[in-house]
Amino acid sequence: MQLEALDVSKTFRSRRTAAPVHAVRNATLTARPGQFVAIVGESGSGKSTLARLLLDLLEPTEGSVRLDGREVGSMDRAGKRAYRRSVQAVLQDPAGSLNPRKRVSRAIGEVIRLQGMARTPAETRRRVSEVLELVGMAPAGDYLDRFPHELSGGQRQRVLIARAIALDPRIIVADEAVSALDASVKAGVLAVMADLKDRLGVGYVFITHDLPVVAKVADHVY
Repeated sequence: MQLEALDVSKTFRSRRTAAPVHAVRNATLTARPGQFVAIVGESGSGKSTLARLLLDLLEPTEGSVRLDGREVGSMDRAGKRAYRRSVQAVLQDPAGSLNPRKRVSRAIGEVIRLQGMARTPAETRRRVSEVLELVGMAPAGDYLDRFPHELSGGQRQRVLIARAIALDPRIIVADEAVSALDASVKAGVLAVMADLKDRLGVGYVFITHDLPVVAKVADHVY
């Protein structure tokens, strides 16, 4: 499997201002399962826009995003559904990415049910428990019925990683996934991500401005 951005550009135009905003210009990258690919740049350089292009949340103004040579923009509904299982996201703000009214079991379980990966509530709960333990939240029973506010920042980020891997993705786009964490917690979350790469063969597009983190984890840097 290969995820590619080929000469991708994104320009935003506003009715309020005449001048267009060129958020991304001619970006090209390749990511594969089992690789840790880092995208490095200062704040405002277009990293998060590129992440949204890779996740098919934005359409490129020019260029294309492709999976195994097939352009994502031309996929039909079934193709895009499969794409979103193969390419998952872990975003910067775990508190903002989790519904405060949903317990951990529901936050992860809804994704599993929507993608048809479990047929019964018991199967769903079992899968939720499996992925929680994969990210180091064991025993899972201690966390299944907690709300996000009952978790630490590091635990919330692990829940987001668990939600992503619940769909057996081949690549995870992680946009500043550890930037809001303190040093010791950050090290633990990075260790989880590296372990999942080794155990599950998942690849990462890791977007950051933190060069010491890149030096520790990246196989390739853009």
